[in-house]
Amino acid sequence: MVKGSFPVDKLRVVETPFYFYDLQLLKQNLEAAKTEAERYGYHVHYAVKANANDRILETIAKAGFGADCVSGGEVEASIKAGFPAGKVVFAGVGKADWEINLGLDNDIFCFNAESIPELEVIDELAAAKGKKARVALRINPNVDAHTHHYITTGLNENKFGFNMEDMSKVVDLLKTLTNVELVGIHFHIGSQITDMCPFQNLCVRVNEIQDFFEQKGFKLEHVNVGGGLGINYQHPNHVPISDFEAYFKVFHNHLQLRPRQQLHFELGRAMVASCGSLITKVLYVKEGTTKKFAIVDAGMTDLIRPALYQAYHHIENITSDEPFEPYDVVGPICESSDTFGTARMLNGTKRGDLIALRSAGAYGEIMASRYNLRKLPGVYYSDQD
Repeated sequence: MVKGSFPVDKLRVVETPFYFYDLQLLKQNLEAAKTEAERYGYHVHYAVKANANDRILETIAKAGFGADCVSGGEVEASIKAGFPAGKVVFAGVGKADWEINLGLDNDIFCFNAESIPELEVIDELAAAKGKKARVALRINPNVDAHTHHYITTGLNENKFGFNMEDMSKVVDLLKTLTNVELVGIHFHIGSQITDMCPFQNLCVRVNEIQDFFEQKGFKLEHVNVGGGLGINYQHPNHVPISDFEAYFKVFHNHLQLRPRQQLHFELGRAMVASCGSLITKVLYVKEGTTKKFAIVDAGMTDLIRPALYQAYHHIENITSDEPFEPYDVVGPICESSDTFGTARMLNGTKRGDLIALRSAGAYGEIMASRYNLRKLPGVYYSDQD
């Protein structure tokens, strides 16, 4: 079993729990994504909801990516971090008036609109400012991503987006809205997808939907196929970078873009997950009847994914070289779901050892809470002294 490389001597003196970010690995991920996207002239917007840490955002902005936002706060953070407003897309089923006005005031690239009432409000608010809002329609392609039901978003029964049976009514409405400009269509079928077949199925549906809009007389400048590319949570040391080559190639091979039409992506997890680890300290090793518990000072308040999604994170004892033994790794929160892993093989573990929960750079720090009035986790970067 290969363990990750951590600056253990430096980490021993940092107050736990905290997030450790390997900025060099982050840059390698960004370079891999950029190289493969540029091969086909594609545009990538980073999904800010995955991780809005200041340094992470600044690094991604400097690499030349756009931003995919789902709140006014994310729009503000993206622009502050250096993302050009002209590369910001703003999605979400419940945009408040102030958030829409924020997007209009900053002249963002596009609103990904998800309902008829939202289109009407965007038109009204844009008219009040004497502006024309660029919008893309988020459409449910009814493609099953075959992932956890909490992170499947492209089926008809999801709360997100328009269903195709309503599209004729939407098209008729758009012809009456004088302060909304339809510039494209938008899709997102789910998250943590590692099988390329759902993306191929998405391409087939997008091709069909494009035909519908052409028949209605709309020439769309942009197609946004969202994100969803997953990572290898089981083997972060062997496979630290997602298969961007295969991912973008699927769309190149199967999506029928029109002349001069631009293709956009919204990648989050695949770009940042592998660079982050949650570092926690062992408080106690408790002997059960048939198992051992490694009780650590991090809990579901610091990394909620295992409790919320039953998600798997590779776990390592980074301060022990003792023989491997099975442990249940659990936190201090007064909830039975506060468990990071059961029967995990760790080097022999004792009080004071440091445990790394790997691949926590996405939906980790950003989802931390103060439940039980706990402190938020700290942050440490690989380039710190």
